[in-house]
Amino acid sequence: MAEILPPLIEALRERLPEAVALRHRLHAHPELGNQELRTHELLAEALGVKGRRVAGTGLLLRVGAATGPAVAVRAEMDGLPVAEATRAPFAAPGGVMHACGHDVHMAALVALTRAARAVRAELAVPLVALFQPSEENHPSGAERIVAEGALAGVRAVAAVHVHPTVPWGAVAVDEGPVNAALDHLRVVVDGAGGHAAYPHEARDPVLALSQIVVSLQQVVSRRMDPTDEAALTVGWLRAGSADNVIPDRAEAGGTLRVLQPDARATLLDAVRQVVEHTARAHGCTARVEVTVGEPAVVNDATLARTVRALLPLAGLTAAAELRSCGSDDFGDFAATAPSLMMFLGLRGAPGDRGRSLHHPQFLPPDEAVGAVAHAQAAAYAAAAQATSA
Repeated sequence: MAEILPPLIEALRERLPEAVALRHRLHAHPELGNQELRTHELLAEALGVKGRRVAGTGLLLRVGAATGPAVAVRAEMDGLPVAEATRAPFAAPGGVMHACGHDVHMAALVALTRAARAVRAELAVPLVALFQPSEENHPSGAERIVAEGALAGVRAVAAVHVHPTVPWGAVAVDEGPVNAALDHLRVVVDGAGGHAAYPHEARDPVLALSQIVVSLQQVVSRRMDPTDEAALTVGWLRAGSADNVIPDRAEAGGTLRVLQPDARATLLDAVRQVVEHTARAHGCTARVEVTVGEPAVVNDATLARTVRALLPLAGLTAAAELRSCGSDDFGDFAATAPSLMMFLGLRGAPGDRGRSLHHPQFLPPDEAVGAVAHAQAAAYAAAAQATSA
């Protein structure tokens, strides 16, 4: 199956200029999760072939035989509620932005899909181009696609994501967990309010919550094996409305990210213990509300090994290991088929700004469209090879 990669790369070459122009249009008109109506229209127009609507605003298109095992390559469609500050000529004017590279991923997959159609007679394993909505938002697009059964017959699912810490022209593709499981936490502390001049007559939930926030920072360092990866972050606090009033309630919110799936339940239990017992020590009561997010992204070992061997044929190199506490609903696809997430480097790319993902000045260069498309082609060829083995 590796023989399909050179003709795919050749067919990609003449389609990249149009893909770059499409990237500019997608970037200029970002939409939030589950609202990607115009994005859907732009993709359908660029593909020139009617596909199947999935998960509300998503798009699925099969290239090759209408039946038999297939390989899916996924690109995300949604933007983020970030006001763009790149000053690019195609910058988004509103408060929504493609600050995570999804515009690049989509344009690359359109180019790959059109290239695959040009060489479809040589495709022993069909390609399923999956344009997925709502990766950044809830309800999760991946979860909806799995629930709809849209990937019936797909034997492997692959994706490529740009990453600012990986060197330009290199791809991180590692076996096992590469992105963390994510849970959203809301801590609610109830006390007894009163006058700020008489704190002894109150049970201060602000003080209790402050101690809880500090104590939570020790959960990872004292409950996790130091060689494992996890991150607990408190992102917001809310309590009271006046300087001289002790409120009845204080709240906080944050996230728990765990790379090793087995550690998820252990850390959530530790969070509950810290919250409840710390509050009790201050004469208050507290609870933790957990909103379950994405599962960990766990790469299939066979797919990872196979694609590493094919990267040079796509003009790419293998990067050093990358395991991140970032999260992605791509992990949901592992319930349907072996899956593989790859990270294409941007560090040192033309015009590299050194900005992190989700930053208002994050802007991959146009050259990233071709690099991502080459990596997607390698992932497809590797998955086709593994599927047929």
